[in-house]
Amino acid sequence: MPPLRIVLPGGSGQIGQILARHFHEQGHSVTVIARHPKPSEWQTITWDANTLGDWAGALDGADLVINLAGHTVNCRYNETNRRQIKNSRIFTTNLVGQAIAESSHPPRIWMNASTATIYRHALDRPMDELTGEVGGNEPNVPRKWQFSIDVATGWERTFFAAETPRTRRIALRSAMVMSPHPGGIFDTLLWLVRRGLGGRAGSGRQYVSWIHDVDFIRAIEFLIAHDEISGPVNISSPFPLQNWKLMFCLRRAWCTSYVGLPAPRWALAIGAAILGTETELVLKSRRVVPRLLLDSGFEFHFPNWRGACHDLVERWRQLNGD
Repeated sequence: MPPLRIVLPGGSGQIGQILARHFHEQGHSVTVIARHPKPSEWQTITWDANTLGDWAGALDGADLVINLAGHTVNCRYNETNRRQIKNSRIFTTNLVGQAIAESSHPPRIWMNASTATIYRHALDRPMDELTGEVGGNEPNVPRKWQFSIDVATGWERTFFAAETPRTRRIALRSAMVMSPHPGGIFDTLLWLVRRGLGGRAGSGRQYVSWIHDVDFIRAIEFLIAHDEISGPVNISSPFPLQNWKLMFCLRRAWCTSYVGLPAPRWALAIGAAILGTETELVLKSRRVVPRLLLDSGFEFHFPNWRGACHDLVERWRQLNGD
């Protein structure tokens, strides 16, 4: 791949840092746009995430823009946080679209973060881009789960409504990106296992869609190279698995007891309230598969969770000297 100019609005979070670090090491020109940029080896630009400003010039002439901006969903869904979660995604996506539309030389590719949560709670069958059912209208769906789907659908509507005819667009319906670096979901799951708490959550029957960070990066590079791919793309392992199996494999990879203390729904509700988060993040069944990637010839290095979690545990030990 020849050197590219890559711009990452909202790139100061864990996913943005994974991508920035990789592309910088590969010799590409990387610019991160963030409200509170961190010192780094690549260029960083400040924005307020609300108005067009000097930052928009970074998009003019770029090869690739990956917009990752959005308030964390790891919080309580009170009125203030709901408003910030939704507005931060829709406003920034609209801003990036405006900046691209006003560019003299618009980027060739615009990838925008989305989420695998857009699909319904699925225990019965996998959800792909062509036959998957967007959630929100199924009977008895919890209001907080309905809110998450409303955010996801509004996010994608804003993205695809942007007037950017010279730019190929891809909505990244990403599953949980598993990385050994601090602050991510894998670090949290391993923290539970290390303390003997890594049993099933609720019934444990709900599916977890995930992707190894190496394959996440490779999938982004694959999408860059394949001009025929556009629209929503599931970024996930082809083999989601039930929560109890995911935690069992992780306990084995850590070489701890094969029995982990389970967390029933009532305990999860109490814990979520104490930690300032929501149980949806662990109880909703996300059974997502990457049909478009597979049909286009993408090959995963870590398709199965067993191999992935052993690799992630080993890398976590190396990073933490354990």
